[in-house]
Amino acid sequence: MILLYVVVGIIIFGVLIAVHEFGHFAAAKSLGVQVNEFSIGMGPQVWSHQGKETLYSLRCLPIGGYCAMEGEDEATDNPRSFAGQRAWKRLIILLAGALMNFIFGVLILVCLYAGASAFYAPVIDGFMDGFPLQGEEGLLPGDRIVSIDGHRILVYTDLSIYFARSNGETMDLVIERDGEKLLLDDFPLHLDTYEYEGETAQRYGLLFSAVPAGPGDRVREALLMSVDFLRLTKMGLGDLFAGGAGLQDLSGPVGVVQVIGEVGSQSASARDAWMNILFLTALIAANLAFMNLLPIPALDGGRILFLIIDLIIMLIARRKINPRCEAYIHYVGMICLLGLMVIVTFSDVWKLFQ
Repeated sequence: MILLYVVVGIIIFGVLIAVHEFGHFAAAKSLGVQVNEFSIGMGPQVWSHQGKETLYSLRCLPIGGYCAMEGEDEATDNPRSFAGQRAWKRLIILLAGALMNFIFGVLILVCLYAGASAFYAPVIDGFMDGFPLQGEEGLLPGDRIVSIDGHRILVYTDLSIYFARSNGETMDLVIERDGEKLLLDDFPLHLDTYEYEGETAQRYGLLFSAVPAGPGDRVREALLMSVDFLRLTKMGLGDLFAGGAGLQDLSGPVGVVQVIGEVGSQSASARDAWMNILFLTALIAANLAFMNLLPIPALDGGRILFLIIDLIIMLIARRKINPRCEAYIHYVGMICLLGLMVIVTFSDVWKLFQ
């Protein structure tokens, strides 16, 4: 069964790449830019079709893809080239891939939440026996937790994330009570031993309940969860650069497919498996959207950075960046990214053997 979910994982990865590249393709076509090739996958070609203008191809390795536009990395006199377009058109085309991934993730969540009648909310419903921080100067039933240590609480699951990232003794809370926001700085909320439903464990002593949801609430929850995925990706990168995470915590295509396979095979039923895999797909879609906008050469974010730098140079010196120089930098960036992908893939395979 796990092999089936691994195959599903490979297909999902290919679909997410196709969605991303289709964003670039659709934006380029709609703005009159010539697209020479639209490819899903990398490596040797396994299928192709020559359209009126664009070559559509499928390649054997589902680890990438591209939308090759005229004049993207080379000088050309073609009036329909990417480089020959106004800055706002190029910006839209570059943003379109990440935006399409984000929208795709939101649509998945909307579908998953279509049958939901209620969602848990960060609104306190009650307290466990012995909770010492109740009262007007502390917490009351009905209080909505707005932020923890400066981090806004978008969805219920944020509570456990930011509770766990506190210093373990106190946290700065912003709560909403009767329409007013109250600050609880250095509030001594931390893990303690509580008995609840016959089990004794380390808990925070707070109880939350589900709130009825209508169609608008389902769409809102999907949007907030997708934004939260972006924030979690940013948090993970911050941990990586701060030394809180290492190479073993990174995953490439092999690791992602492995996780999808594990999520599917460990679910209680086939329905749960597909629900969990789709939820994970929405998370990966948001992750791809965020990562592609990082200001790194060869990524969309790197090209956007060069676009901004080019505009600044034009305003100051009345000249443009040499296209060959930019193309060389993106080429070096691509080599570095491919090298990192090889290292991460090797790490993923090593973890499989372990």
